[in-house]
Amino acid sequence: MAERRMFSKTVIDSDYFLDMAMTAQCLYFHLAMRADDDGFVNNPRKIQRMVGASDDDFKLLLLKSFIIPFESGVCVVRHWRVHNYIRSDRYKETLYKSEKSMLIEADGVYDIPSGMSLGIPNDNQAGGKRDTQDRLGKDSSKDNIYGVADAPKKTNQPRFVKPTLDEVAAYCQERKNNISAQLFIDHYEANGWVRGKTPVRDWRACVRTWEKNNGKDKMSAPDTYDNILI
Repeated sequence: MAERRMFSKTVIDSDYFLDMAMTAQCLYFHLAMRADDDGFVNNPRKIQRMVGASDDDFKLLLLKSFIIPFESGVCVVRHWRVHNYIRSDRYKETLYKSEKSMLIEADGVYDIPSGMSLGIPNDNQAGGKRDTQDRLGKDSSKDNIYGVADAPKKTNQPRFVKPTLDEVAAYCQERKNNISAQLFIDHYEANGWVRGKTPVRDWRACVRTWEKNNGKDKMSAPDTYDNILI
């Protein structure tokens, strides 16, 4: 296995990557540094503990599809071949051929075939199946679904699209609620657009909830958030 690893700025300079907490970014770098020549990591939780990252950092990497988990506990760095090219005379194939056979690869990016779900053990759970969109670079528009244990059933709800600062500001102005659009955006960007363990489905409902809570996102009684679509 090669001792040197490289990182593509297409991935790590993207807003989608830089929006994550520094601890999640650090965990990503350490996972990639310790991956084998096909991008597989057999001890992601050990590495998480070693670098002092939290479970939320690990979940965020799953949520944003920077890593793909398997039931065996192994994970793979999704953009591995975007980052690294290893000469054939130095390349050593992964030991995790079964997991590798479950994946498809296009343009250096690992994906899960349509209709297939990959689960992970309870101690590696990421909180549910999520539809995530690859937003790395202008040419990346493919949608990818990564299944995780205890996934909720699919619904016909429209896929969530993050609002722009102008959209939030216009909505707040329309409702005359004096909420800072920048503070609202910064808050949800920092936590990956989730509330608790639930992905945000309707940002306007979140704005209305902030109105009820005097411009803050307070995690109080569940019925306080009856306007949020889950």
